[in-house]
Amino acid sequence: KKVTRREQFLAEMDAVVPWIRLQSLIEPHYPKVGLKGGRPPMPLETMLRIYFLQNWYALSDPMAEETLYDSEAMRRFAGIELGDDRIPDETTILNFRHLLERHGLTEAIFADVNAHLADKGITLRSGTLVDATIIDAPSLTKNQARARDPEMSSTKKGNDWYFGMKAHVGVDVDSGTVHSLEATTAKVHDSRVWDELLHGEEKSVWADKGYVSAERE
Repeated sequence: KKVTRREQFLAEMDAVVPWIRLQSLIEPHYPKVGLKGGRPPMPLETMLRIYFLQNWYALSDPMAEETLYDSEAMRRFAGIELGDDRIPDETTILNFRHLLERHGLTEAIFADVNAHLADKGITLRSGTLVDATIIDAPSLTKNQARARDPEMSSTKKGNDWYFGMKAHVGVDVDSGTVHSLEATTAKVHDSRVWDELLHGEEKSVWADKGYVSAERE
């Protein structure tokens, strides 16, 4: 059968991501089998792989559950055999994501993967491209205190107004790998997040004119 682009990508990521190292970061915080009774937790590696699928394909928790039922390639990547293994429901997927956030593991995972790619020579680190993108949200978005979320703000781009946050990204020019990421409110100008996106070993930096200053030139 023809190998799809999704299957090829997942096969490459299966070989590249340091799964054992990442599991060792999470394992001290992950529920043990039989803890507090009830069903045993899903295998840690399965949940970690689903978490990566969510990030790569921008899947919400409900959509991640549905996609695992629909896609054989994603089930195979997650190590799930339909009919033999449980597919985690959206609440289980949500709880795993919250566990990573609660213990600051999302940042640790990001840093560990980048270090591993650099060690393997996949991230060449000769140049960095910096840019920012607006993450739009409904203007009525509230935080847990039911107040307008202070981490979100309004900004104008062209003739249009947006409300939400802004993702500032540093990308390795040679490999296309993201090596740095910062999040701010939408009104923060791109140029204010600069040093945080550079690793310090660049021979060149690529950016649009919004980042230009006499010092940076």
